[in-house]
Amino acid sequence: MNETVVEIAGVTKAFGKVSPLALKGITASIPKGQIVGLAGPDGAGKTTLMRLIAAILRPSSGAIHVAGFDTTSDPEAIHQIIGYMPQKFGLYEDLTVQQNLDLYADLRGVLGDERAATFQRLLTFTALAPFTDRPAGKLSGGMKQKLGLACALIKKPQVLLLDEPGVGVDPISRRELWKMVHELLGEGISVLWSTAYLDEAAACDSVLLLSEGELVYSGKPADLTDRVKERVYRVTQIETNRRQVLVHALRMPDVIDGVIQGSDVRMVFKEKPVHIDVEALQAGPRATIRETAPRFEDAFVDILGGGPGGRSILAEHTPEVLTTRDTMIEVTNLTRRFGSFTAVDNISLKIRPGEIFGLLGPNGAGKSTTFRMMCGLLKPTAGSAIVNGVDLLEAPSQARARIGYMAQKFSLYGNLSVRENLEFFSGIYNLQGKEREDAVKLMIEIFNFDHYVNESAEILPLGYKQ
Repeated sequence: MNETVVEIAGVTKAFGKVSPLALKGITASIPKGQIVGLAGPDGAGKTTLMRLIAAILRPSSGAIHVAGFDTTSDPEAIHQIIGYMPQKFGLYEDLTVQQNLDLYADLRGVLGDERAATFQRLLTFTALAPFTDRPAGKLSGGMKQKLGLACALIKKPQVLLLDEPGVGVDPISRRELWKMVHELLGEGISVLWSTAYLDEAAACDSVLLLSEGELVYSGKPADLTDRVKERVYRVTQIETNRRQVLVHALRMPDVIDGVIQGSDVRMVFKEKPVHIDVEALQAGPRATIRETAPRFEDAFVDILGGGPGGRSILAEHTPEVLTTRDTMIEVTNLTRRFGSFTAVDNISLKIRPGEIFGLLGPNGAGKSTTFRMMCGLLKPTAGSAIVNGVDLLEAPSQARARIGYMAQKFSLYGNLSVRENLEFFSGIYNLQGKEREDAVKLMIEIFNFDHYVNESAEILPLGYKQ
């Protein structure tokens, strides 16, 4: 049996007397030398549990021991043996990579020959050696995460806490982070990895699954996946619109979840189906449905009670865009240079009405720069962008009035509440009176903001911020 490095016994956490409990009687353990995934929906309590283990917060009841030290009575001892990388980039963006490392080395008492050797090891480990003079704020998302990891490892920890390190990081950088963490296991470090990506949770040695502050599963990912065995099916050879087939599937009373997977539609049933009405899917006469191997994601949704279903309140309340245009967005030879650096080089694309167009690429590829030019927030060096017939160079304000833009970085006002942000932005979009009041009320309903409506936007769980 594996030795445990973290013991969690009956831990409950409350924030105030009115708010619901953030954690409800959590009992779990983290084995030494393993990666344990901490998964769950937004607001499940993952970050709260991380902060309790890091002795940043105190439990309302129960106890946590890290390598034998109690988080309540021995917080300083725990701070010396853990590395903690928070969800939000917590380094100083106006300091360079080297200056951030120097600061953390000072804070952790890493001096002399040990300091120089540590810097060399971490810069090589994270491949940040060529960027020591670059301000942290100008690093790509993946490089920021690597710097955060380096700072968390300045003094070799017994336990490494990583709070959603893969968010905002491209797949290549995520793989690099995983490779680094696996190397750390060889040094005897134990890792708790909070994640929003279920493929990451499935790759962990074991998983703690939280929902509404409760621990609903603890064990190996494969054991959880087995619970949906013989209940997962794929619709193949679809001849009609895949999205409409998915909608029809989700409206079936015995289907608890469904997703588009490549050219097929994947369905998860409440129990092993005896008969499946293929015609009800309206996928065309050649469409077939067959059982397929379950994934961790299927079991994850199942244990949480099912997916969101086929109804979209947002779609029902969004007026149809009436247009005779064949193209809603047309970008021609779009280019943006920053001095001698070319961020976007001669991009051309067309997006039709009702189309979801994916813009893919690793961190630093130019995706955000392209978005900012297409929204009229950044003037192109060359080329043009036309949105719904309006040229962004000739009439940027008119074009912006027809665009909804959600930035990569959380860009709302953290010192305003959820309601105040909604009211502020409704004013920007020139909504007045009852129309404004109804729009704010509808957004609160659609995005389930009821429990957070008066909370500061800065302290929202990550998914609610999005």
